[in-house]
Amino acid sequence: QEQVTESGGGLVQPGGSLKLSCVATGHTFSKDNLAWFRQAPGKEREFVAAIHWTKTTTFYGDSVKGRFFISRDNTRNAVELEMDSLRPEDTAVYYCARSRLPYMELERTPSSYGYWGQGTQVTVSL
Repeated sequence: QEQVTESGGGLVQPGGSLKLSCVATGHTFSKDNLAWFRQAPGKEREFVAAIHWTKTTTFYGDSVKGRFFISRDNTRNAVELEMDSLRPEDTAVYYCARSRLPYMELERTPSSYGYWGQGTQVTVSL
């Protein structure tokens, strides 16, 4: 059975940093695009970042560009999200997902991805 599991969330003060990790089991995603999304209470799911299977292209949401950095480690079957200069508005549950098919053009839309993880909570507050 294929599963994806996010970890690394927690409580951090404004201006602080966190590193999220997502590890997949039951499937090797070396040829899949990977993405991070987030969802705050009462709000729609928001695109955060995505990385192409070749690692040559990355996309970032406007609100996180320059502060968040996505990377992937195929030896660990993992994708990571380094978050710096965190703001209260970054508070959300963060989800990772892989593209529904391999060898795809990099996309920003949630419908392009599947096999969502359970999410990890990030809270930015004093």
